[in-house]
Amino acid sequence: MMAKTKGKVLVTGGAGFIGSNIVDLLIEKGYDVVIVDNLVTGNKENISKKAKFYDVDITGQGLKDVFEKEKPDFVIHEAAQINVRKSVEDPMFDANSNVIGTINVLECCRRSGVKKILYSSSGGACYGEPEYMPCDEKHPVHPICPYGASKYAAEQYFFLYNFLYRIDYTILRYANVYGPRQDPKGEAGVISIFLDRISKGQVPVINGDGRQTRDFVYVGDVARANLLALEKSTKSRIFNIGFGKETSVNQIYSEIKKATKSGIDARHGQAIPGEVYRIYLYAGLAKKELGWKPGVVLSEGIKKTAEWFNSAIGGKNMGGKNGQ
Repeated sequence: MMAKTKGKVLVTGGAGFIGSNIVDLLIEKGYDVVIVDNLVTGNKENISKKAKFYDVDITGQGLKDVFEKEKPDFVIHEAAQINVRKSVEDPMFDANSNVIGTINVLECCRRSGVKKILYSSSGGACYGEPEYMPCDEKHPVHPICPYGASKYAAEQYFFLYNFLYRIDYTILRYANVYGPRQDPKGEAGVISIFLDRISKGQVPVINGDGRQTRDFVYVGDVARANLLALEKSTKSRIFNIGFGKETSVNQIYSEIKKATKSGIDARHGQAIPGEVYRIYLYAGLAKKELGWKPGVVLSEGIKKTAEWFNSAIGGKNMGGKNGQ
């Protein structure tokens, strides 16, 4: 006799970096999980054998078929175009993935009677250049790149679908997420990019002067925030999910050198247009209503990420078993 699960959760982008970590935690906590991913940036190796997988694009008609067949109780919508530079180069593609794709997910939720949907938004890209720091959820939204604009536009449809159809939702505005499974080529983050170059014996490039700052939050903590948001009924609909600390790119590289025992110094390149210079988030509302707070400090998180990178990719120039 099969054990009863807590319910069925459909995770879009569940083969990706953040999505797959969420999937693993959901399965660990007793949920039945369905993954939808077109594998453009997702990785087959990230897919849990305990989840059901569909190679489907969220913008296409195939998504409706999955919903009709699986009838999920809940949805966690992680699938997105997340590259700021690509959004500047091709804003139409960015909007199609992040706005049209989200509307398609919401329509499927409406038709199939989904109980609740979680949406991963961007705390860094939506707020734009901060008017004050740390940025809380009441900070004005002024994105300075198409990616930030598309994520914020998609947020408005959650308000709309709740107003028109009473679909329950929670929006999580992530800071800069890092950790195991982050792809330096597909789902690019500065920590994974630096680790990739060090592993190949190449010189990492810091865009601009390196004094630009971000709020770095470990992927395991982000997965836990999703679980809490799924299970809790809250007064607020939008929550910042960040560590609440401002860290420069130069500081990040210094921590990576320590973790990898690398002697490679980075060089500086040109700054990237459309990227915020300084930002960090206030996540006190998530602590108050979700009972969430980050648990992994940056030095520990970078060490965990470097160890995973070393074992999964085999960094010959990194510390550890394969290191020098």
